[in-house]
Amino acid sequence: MRKSYYAAHVYMIVGVVSGLFYREFTKAEDFDGKTQLALMHTHLLALGMIVFLVVLVLDKVFQLSGTKLFTAFFWFYNTGIALSTAMMGVHGILTVLGRDEDHIPEAVPLTAGLGHILLTVGLILLFVLLGKRVNEHVKQTETNSERTEATSV
Repeated sequence: MRKSYYAAHVYMIVGVVSGLFYREFTKAEDFDGKTQLALMHTHLLALGMIVFLVVLVLDKVFQLSGTKLFTAFFWFYNTGIALSTAMMGVHGILTVLGRDEDHIPEAVPLTAGLGHILLTVGLILLFVLLGKRVNEHVKQTETNSERTEATSV
C-alpha cells in the first residue's frame, strides 16, 4: 500500500511542478500558442496521482499489493507514465522554442507511443489482478452466506 501512496504523492508534486513550469516557460518565451506542455500537468495528476489514490483504496479493500501481478502493474504503469509525459515535455518544449511538427524528431512520438503501450499493459495487469480478487471476494461472501443459512436452519 505504501508504494501506491508514495507514487500518488510523487505524481502530485511532479504534476504541480509541471504546471508551474508550463506557465513560467511559456511566459518567459512569450509563447501563446498550443503546446503539449499544457497537457503534462493534467496527465500527471490524473494518470498518476488520482489513479494511484484509487489503487490505494482498491488495495485496502482487495489486498492487491504484495503479489507479482501488482508489482508488474506498478512498474509497467509507472514506466509508461514516465515515457509518455517525458515525451510530452520534450515535444512541448520544442514547440515553444519554435519547432513545427515537421521538425520534431521521429523518436519523440515513437517513444510516447511506447509509453502508451506500457500504460496499457499496466492497466491490463491491474484489471486481471482486480478481477481475481473480486472473484475471490464474491466466492468468500457466498460461502459465508451459505454457512449462515445452514446454522440458522
